[in-house]
Amino acid sequence: MFGTFRAEQSAQVALLRDIFGNPFRPVAFSPSWRTSTTVALASQMYESRDFSAMPILADALQDAGCNSAEVLDHCRGPGPHVRGCWVVDLVLDKE
Repeated sequence: MFGTFRAEQSAQVALLRDIFGNPFRPVAFSPSWRTSTTVALASQMYESRDFSAMPILADALQDAGCNSAEVLDHCRGPGPHVRGCWVVDLVLDKE
């Protein structure tokens, strides 16, 4: 029973990190990273709820000049990634 609780707790923490990031280390996001490619990728993932292109978004952000390890590592990380992902929301300029 304790193992099931721990697994559920870990899954919930992972979802919260995907949505809110690290509240103690906010990330500065440059508007110049919002290129037609990054916005198109983020929009497609947001609408379809299929976040399998997150590593491709990381590449596109890097091509746009993003050098934020937190942003790039999050995109390339295992996830889970869900609608409301803080990086996707930043690219789409959602508040």
